[in-house]
Amino acid sequence: MFESWDIIDVYKALMAVAAGAILGMERELKDKAAGLKTISVICLGSCLFTVLSLKIGDQYADAGRIASYVVSGIGFLGAGVIFKDGFSVSGLTTASVIWIAAAIGMAIGFGEVFAAIIFLSSCLIIIYSGRFLNAKLLSGRANRVLKIVLAESNMELKQRVSQDLRLYARSVEQIRLESAGGKVIVTFNIVVASRRMVELENFLIGAPHIESFEL
Repeated sequence: MFESWDIIDVYKALMAVAAGAILGMERELKDKAAGLKTISVICLGSCLFTVLSLKIGDQYADAGRIASYVVSGIGFLGAGVIFKDGFSVSGLTTASVIWIAAAIGMAIGFGEVFAAIIFLSSCLIIIYSGRFLNAKLLSGRANRVLKIVLAESNMELKQRVSQDLRLYARSVEQIRLESAGGKVIVTFNIVVASRRMVELENFLIGAPHIESFEL
């Protein structure tokens, strides 16, 4: 019954748990939905499915497909930690960590320990350096969702508003148009330089054709 198992499988299990714990600890410290236990179990489970794929692949037809289904199956777990609130989305990084944890577990299961270490290290570098890179490269601009309300009789001014916004914002993209109660609500996704935010706010407050706005 146990003749097909050897000590190397135990080593693989321990390495998978260690890799999952390293990735999961970072999520745990940030109090995310999927933390140390979840990521560790995902990495260990992926490793087990891969080991089983190797073990029974020579005995049963198409048994090698077991490992491939880990890739599609892990998507359900990743989708479960993604939340959308209005136009903002959270949980994408946690979902990505779940995805890479499964990949690392599979690499360990296949015996590609060196590759697993390389990609685990690369993932940690990205996670921990991303905050500092954003602060250095993207701190001078802000991404905002702007909603403006116009009277339906002033609908022709929508294009003018869009052109005026481009005087203050680096990028202006209309993402939604709604009509209700004689009013037209236009939603823009804008990227504005931080130093020009006050100018943009003053423009929105002083524009006579804009009945109200939300930024």
